[in-house]
Amino acid sequence: MELREFLKLATKRERAQVAAVCNHSVSYLYQIAGKHRYASALLATRIEQISRQVAIQSDGRLETVPRESLVRHPIIFAGLAVGESA
Repeated sequence: MELREFLKLATKRERAQVAAVCNHSVSYLYQIAGKHRYASALLATRIEQISRQVAIQSDGRLETVPRESLVRHPIIFAGLAVGESA
């Protein structure tokens, strides 16, 4: 699921939870979702991890946001298993 779709379907509390764990604002997440900014490898990994947790709690309403969709050069994650840090 793309971050834009995740934020659209998430509740206000879920969006705030993702932002808090990432140490950024919900507005910054929207900038990343709109491709106005790109996430660092660390931030992309955090978003993937917390979105997975939020998705599990949503009973199928939400899906995990893949970290490769959040960075300018997704090749940096080549060869890494899901859940591994860069």
